[in-house]
Amino acid sequence: MIAIIGASVFSIVIVLSFFIICGLPLGELTMGGQYKVFPKKLRFIMVAQLILQIFFVVIILEMGGFIPLWFSENTTKIICIVMAVYLSLNMVMNFISKSRKEKYIMTPLSAISAVCFWITTL
Repeated sequence: MIAIIGASVFSIVIVLSFFIICGLPLGELTMGGQYKVFPKKLRFIMVAQLILQIFFVVIILEMGGFIPLWFSENTTKIICIVMAVYLSLNMVMNFISKSRKEKYIMTPLSAISAVCFWITTL
């Protein structure tokens, strides 16, 4: 169940990333709120990030036993731990962001996702 919650919450981040890539004025949710609308050059980086985010949703669902493993269980667990560490650090960076929107929207999403990745992994 925790894996489903983690995948669902992290999917909200995926949707927000998609909207940012499409040029909606949600850039304040990322990178310290530097941009209201993300520059086109940076949107290509966001596409790569979006692909990774989708991959990590698959990983947590695999680790939770909801979909078949693509990799060995140990490899999946290592990837899940790496993502849990990343989300934990991301939570801290969002919390100290100058952007209020990033701080109050993205920090809880990162925190919930991190906890779900940790619990699912351990």
